[in-house]
Amino acid sequence: MLEHVSVPVADFAKSKKFYLAALKPLGYALTEDYSDAAGFFEGGHTSFWIAKKGGHKGGIHVAFLAKNREEVQGFHAAGLKAGGKDNGKPARREGYGYAAFVYDPDGNNIEAVLFESGDE
Repeated sequence: MLEHVSVPVADFAKSKKFYLAALKPLGYALTEDYSDAAGFFEGGHTSFWIAKKGGHKGGIHVAFLAKNREEVQGFHAAGLKAGGKDNGKPARREGYGYAAFVYDPDGNNIEAVLFESGDE
């Protein structure tokens, strides 16, 4: 079981702004805020972190479990508005679930997904 995950980012301020907006529809709140790291709280503990790492160029994929389709849609819209790039609009993906994908400012593939009845 994962306790937390940390994603490296090159521009800490830009990335913090992106994650504050993109994770809000999923119920995450900023609870730990340092000069080069930030932790986001949901589900009982601070489980998602970003940390400044010089020269980071993306390549990480993180999926957040949504409670409903509206959260997936809100995540996608907020992520784009906060400077993310579309990597898959909210949609039902056969054999997977209802999901949306956004590249964060560093090119990391960030996803919100909802598994519904009948998903494998």
